[in-house]
Amino acid sequence: MNRRHSAAAAITLVYALAVLAAPVQAFATPAPPAPEQPPRSGDAEDSGTSGKKSLEEVRAKIDALYRKAGAATDAYNLAEERSKKQSGEIVKLAQAIVEGQAKIAELKSRAGAQAREQYRNAGLPPGAQLMLSGDPQLFLDGISRAHQGQQAAKGVLGELNRTQEDLETYTQDASTNWTKLEANRVKQAKAKKKINEQIAAAKKLESQLEKKERARLLQLEQQAEYKSQTAWLSSGALKEINRGASASGKKAVAFATSQIGKPYKWGAVGPASYDCSGLTSQAWAAAGHPIPRTSQEQWRQLPHIAVKDMRPGDLVIYFGDATHVGMYIGDGAIVHAPRPGRDVTITGAGSMEILGVVRPDK
Repeated sequence: MNRRHSAAAAITLVYALAVLAAPVQAFATPAPPAPEQPPRSGDAEDSGTSGKKSLEEVRAKIDALYRKAGAATDAYNLAEERSKKQSGEIVKLAQAIVEGQAKIAELKSRAGAQAREQYRNAGLPPGAQLMLSGDPQLFLDGISRAHQGQQAAKGVLGELNRTQEDLETYTQDASTNWTKLEANRVKQAKAKKKINEQIAAAKKLESQLEKKERARLLQLEQQAEYKSQTAWLSSGALKEINRGASASGKKAVAFATSQIGKPYKWGAVGPASYDCSGLTSQAWAAAGHPIPRTSQEQWRQLPHIAVKDMRPGDLVIYFGDATHVGMYIGDGAIVHAPRPGRDVTITGAGSMEILGVVRPDK
């Protein structure tokens, strides 16, 4: 009996201190966290809640707020990524415009030189000049040069027209990209405002709790994760819990787990802090396989695989809107950047609602 109590207490401690756990932490046969002690008399009055039920409602509300902040973070990251791409395209187009303008100036100069040459010859075309020269040999020798001159003039004018058309296209493309850039900046600003509002609301709820209530709130979070993880494992969702990783997958896992303990920060891609997709995208970049920046784009663009077949390095996408992502590390666990106020840590892969799994190096 004492042994069972000791095991339960040990698992609870590991769950609470997951940030210090090694990557090989097993989740295959978890023991339940120690049961939450019922509130002592006066707890409800001191905290402004009515016991566990009210605290559970607070937990659910905070979780919902952070979920909304996560969705807004993904929107912000996508808008930022697109803005960077459009800024790069605008720079390239600007360079092409400058080069086109220089080329047009050079072609106009060549055309002008040809016109001046014709003026010096009394405005007569080369053929007429040769006919009037009275020298048959000069006439014969000059035919080829005259033909070449005519072709050169046509070539200059044709190239000038094409360059002017290209320049107009570059200008239109630059204008279109600038419009898109400004639209994405507006989206970024709106998403940033929404993120800050949701995080502020969640922090306000937490700040209204006393220290003992915040400790119980963390315990409720752990219990909810444990319950979901246990149900997920019991369902037989994983065909093999310790499937081998690819060489690239091992590198990605090594990078991600080395970030454990660093704080979550929305929009961050390291090295001091990360958001959820910032961690996974940087891990796979370190493994030599760049992937999309956001969890939604990772879900949309990367190859999907069955949950039962996932291996270390694969990305587990969460929730119906694909607004959270973690990296599977084996033993039924993931490493992820959870939310504001939490650090990069290890938890059960089934502790949240799984949308699906993607494999960057498939």
